[in-house]
Amino acid sequence: MVVDMHDMIDFSTPLAGMERATTSLNQTATKIANLSTPGDTVDLSTEVVSLLQSRNNFESNTKVLQTEDEMTKSLLNMIG
Repeated sequence: MVVDMHDMIDFSTPLAGMERATTSLNQTATKIANLSTPGDTVDLSTEVVSLLQSRNNFESNTKVLQTEDEMTKSLLNMIG
């Protein structure tokens, strides 16, 4: 039995999700860091919510990657 792992596992979706979460986190952190600049206004409650959403998105995508990794190991153990 030949198993093509590329047809079974697609890491691109959770990795892209992690990248989006990281970008969002960096943008929010930059907004908060630049708060000391005169004339800039930032709604901290909105930014904290954004930080929490980014963290949750990152964690969710991490769990997807972990599950895919466990599935790959199980499959390899079954065919190996």
